[in-house]
Amino acid sequence: MNATPSKYINRELSWLEFNQRVLDEARNPDVPLLERLRFLAITVSNLDEFFMVRVGGLRLLTQRGVARPDPAGMTPAEQMGVVGRRTRDMVTAEYECYLGELEPALSTAGVRRVHPPDMTERQRDGATKLFESDIRLILTPMAVTGADDFPLLVNLSLNACVRLAPAAAEPNVPRFAVIPLGQVVRRFVTLPSDGGYSFIMLEDVVAMLIDRFFPGEDVLECVPFRLTRNADMGLREDQAFDLLAEMEELLDARKESDCVRLEIADHASPELLGFLREALGLGEGDMFAVPGPLDLSAFRQLADLSGFDDLRYPPWPPQPSPSVDPTVPMFDELAHRDLLLYHPYESFEPVVRLIEEAARDPDVLAIKQILYRTSRDSPVVAALARAAENGKYVTAVVELKARFDEARNIEWARSLEQAGVQVIYGIKGFKTHAKVCIIVRREPQGIQRYLHLGTGNYNEQTARLYSDVSFMTANEELAADATNFFNAISGYSQPQRFRKIEAAPIGLRERLTEMIENETHRKQQGQKAQITAKLNSLVDPQIIDALYSASQAGVKVRLNVRGICCLRPGVPGLSENISVVSIVDRYLEHARILYFYHGGDERVFISSADWMPRNLDRRIELLVPVEDPASQKRLIAILESHLQDTVKARQLTAEGVYEPVKPRGRRKPFRSQEELYRRACEAVKQEEQFKRTAFETHRKAASGS
Repeated sequence: MNATPSKYINRELSWLEFNQRVLDEARNPDVPLLERLRFLAITVSNLDEFFMVRVGGLRLLTQRGVARPDPAGMTPAEQMGVVGRRTRDMVTAEYECYLGELEPALSTAGVRRVHPPDMTERQRDGATKLFESDIRLILTPMAVTGADDFPLLVNLSLNACVRLAPAAAEPNVPRFAVIPLGQVVRRFVTLPSDGGYSFIMLEDVVAMLIDRFFPGEDVLECVPFRLTRNADMGLREDQAFDLLAEMEELLDARKESDCVRLEIADHASPELLGFLREALGLGEGDMFAVPGPLDLSAFRQLADLSGFDDLRYPPWPPQPSPSVDPTVPMFDELAHRDLLLYHPYESFEPVVRLIEEAARDPDVLAIKQILYRTSRDSPVVAALARAAENGKYVTAVVELKARFDEARNIEWARSLEQAGVQVIYGIKGFKTHAKVCIIVRREPQGIQRYLHLGTGNYNEQTARLYSDVSFMTANEELAADATNFFNAISGYSQPQRFRKIEAAPIGLRERLTEMIENETHRKQQGQKAQITAKLNSLVDPQIIDALYSASQAGVKVRLNVRGICCLRPGVPGLSENISVVSIVDRYLEHARILYFYHGGDERVFISSADWMPRNLDRRIELLVPVEDPASQKRLIAILESHLQDTVKARQLTAEGVYEPVKPRGRRKPFRSQEELYRRACEAVKQEEQFKRTAFETHRKAASGS
């Protein structure tokens, strides 16, 4: 690796620093105890995906001998080295957090993990009865001798490896068996207790009673382990005749892909470790021996344990938007004004209601929508199916390549097709990641189109956990653009020049660069210039270079980047006018909001795209201007709130380190998510107060009603 620091931060290390910020919340004593456990579980789940995708991809590049450096100057082999060391440090910190901090504190609070030697007779009897009635009847040991007969184990599933004493006839031949612990049996086995909640891990019950699986045999050890397989596998869409069938084959191939990590309990013997390593074809650097329960991501279940509300955040139920009257049809609302919602502070219900009303409204002729990720029992998908059954022309672009949601999207695609929906599987070579719904309605004055444009998915579940913007409008220019955009991705029509929006991969990059350069030129001419952006990730070298040029011209650039950031802020002569903060709090920061001062004619946008090469060059994305003055003002206020955070914000230094942001002077600590929720609640109170003080007369009903 180059000794001189690059002007870019390595992408993989930046992501690991983001995951460290999540882990920091798990170690933060000011966070409620079960919420800390939830943050730890998220950290582990994130790291699982990192190994499947990023480490898997680096391994493939290294095996192929690719030596081309990344923008930070590191080859794949060099990245594998530093990533390996950093991930081991992170795993060590995760277990220090759980074993040294969370488990003792949870036990004191009444949530106790019981180890076999510490079980009471009553608890042992309860666990033994469950083993005999359920566990032993469901699980199946499989004898294995090596790589040739080693079972195909499910990615990220928990298993037990059992070492048996050699048979008398072959005293020098070791014997092993594997027991997949599966998804059917509960991981957390509830035990009788005199108060609170006591549990034992499934793998501990299996190890405690392992002799009952092998009567008459001498069991030497029973050790839990877990495999992580490479999920960075591509699809040759140019050779895919049936994309649905090809995606199903890809999912099957992932089940058999190479193992990139073995996690195993640290009490495993050298003999057992050597057997697994040889059978799975692993190197020493692929093995992670851990001192506690495997798969700490499963502990997210305990974070939702009933009866321990004092160990969680106080509830923040999404507030009804004061701009939406629940007694008025959404079409009537949008006919008079644009509507902007900021989830999860405000409810996602108006978005769902718009689509549900469209499904049953006899004047609605067509619904066109892109589905990237949805919930398991999605009311949006159900509404689209009802709309088709009601005779409306419904077109859904279902992105089959939404990573780790492919199986669910395949299921939705089939159910929608059966209901009569015209289903399109996106565009060859690109993921369709834009968030748009177009509703075509016949009205007395003619055809009217209503739009929902957003930064997040049509998922009412994650809309309670992710911060995202919804913008609903009947603006004719935006509607015309949205229709042209949808027609371009649903058919063979060539993309037209848009009046307002911009789309990737055909013009979004150029539009962003143009707006950044516009601020640069204005500053060079002595005008005020400013760029403020809220993103999930900033990776693209061209965009970063444009921001560096803006900084060198004196443009004030303020960035709120939740996750990966490859830009180095605060470097003299390069980026001293750029600041970057990241916020990790109870809600996942997911909205993309952009603000350019533009000589006082302020330009505000929402977007589905992060500033990454994949989003700008290899995905179908949207950049949407928000020109409604009230909505513009609110989006700018949201940006400012996040940039003022002094409780959950971390500031990125030129060295790539994130440091806590502290209040200046005598200012009170400011937590942006808490303030945004307070504002949402206050807006509801003000609306209720207005209704109490306003008088509305009863009106005579219209004739015939």
